[in-house]
This record gives sequence, C-alpha cells and structure tokens, in this order.
Amino acid sequence: MAQSGTVAPTPTDTICVPPLGQRIAVAQDTAFAFCYPHLLTAWRQAGADILPFSPLANEAPTTDADAVYLPGGYPELYPAQLAGNQHFLRGLRDAAGRGCIIFGECGGYMVLGESLTDADGKSHPMAGLLPLRTSFADRRLYLGYRRATVLSDNAPWSRGTRLAGHEFHYATTQYEGAAQPLFQMQDALGENAAAVGLSIGNVCGSFLHLIDTAS
Repeated sequence: MAQSGTVAPTPTDTICVPPLGQRIAVAQDTAFAFCYPHLLTAWRQAGADILPFSPLANEAPTTDADAVYLPGGYPELYPAQLAGNQHFLRGLRDAAGRGCIIFGECGGYMVLGESLTDADGKSHPMAGLLPLRTSFADRRLYLGYRRATVLSDNAPWSRGTRLAGHEFHYATTQYEGAAQPLFQMQDALGENAAAVGLSIGNVCGSFLHLIDTAS
C-alpha cells in the first residue's frame, strides 16, 4: 500500500516497452490470447493506434498498419487451421514486403517460422518469414523471468535497449537458420546468458514475453 501523500506506480506511468509503430495491427483471438493489457494501454497512451485482427478468422493485418504484433498464446492447438488460413499468412508476408515491422513473441514467434509440429508429430507450414521450425512432439518446459538486451540493428527498439520479460513455453526448437539473434538473454539471477530469437530485415521474434524495460 502506498504511504500517505504518495501515488502508487502503475504500468502506465511510463511507456513500459516503446511502441512498435504508429498504427499497430495486433493479433487477438484464442490462438494469440497471451498479451499483457498494460502493454497495449501504454502504447495507446503513447499515441499509437491498436488495430486488432483475428488470424483464426483468416483475417490479415490491415494494409495501412506500419507494424504487426503477434503475441503469445496457443497456436499449437490450431496449427492446421492456421496453416490453411492463407489470407492471414499472405497478409503477413505482404506486410513484411511493405516494410512493416513484424514482431512475434512465443506463439507468435512460432507462427512467423517455417513450420510448427503438433503433439502428434505432424508438421504444419507457417508464414516462413523466419528460418525457424518448432515442435510440440517432444515437450520441454522453459519457465522463468528473464532480462534481455537488444542485439539486432533491425529490431523495433535500439540496439542495447534492455527489456524484462518471462519465458513460459513447452515448444522445442528443431531448427534455426542463419539470422541475426534478436536478444542477449539472462535469467533472473543475471546468469546463463545466451543469444536468442531471430531477426531478418523488418521481421523478428523470440520466445520471450515482454513486460517492461529494464535497468
């Protein structure tokens, strides 16, 4: 509880993570349901327009967006449907071709990859914008708070920006091709540093769910 005469800080007192752009198309449905509300609130307060669309309904990002955000969620529950929603997948590729910043985290990161293998071992083609193949056939739990430093020169945030977030996923990486790493990531104790995520041109992503900036 705040002391008398003070104001308790809220996530919207500052821009917790700088917006991806001015007009941000945001995937929002049960396959992309893991998005921190304070993040979108802060972006709106910074003047950005949030433009929801539903990949499961085969909707594409609006063509006047200058950025696309694919949050985390449960694409592994709908891989065949997402693979068949060609209007959505073409819309992502078209947005990349127009130079939109495209950022995917966790589930969104997997959908930006080449394929997603379900729990039964069947592979489903995804957007193919990053050289990444992920799988739920061999599940492993990755869980914990993380601190990340931006490594990529083409990321939505300046190189060297420090961000805080967390990992919570069961997917394993089958393949990562040649691309610039997006983040240098450490655990909550500042240990086990590793280069994570992928960045190619204006498209990037990682398994990290972003929460805030970090000191």
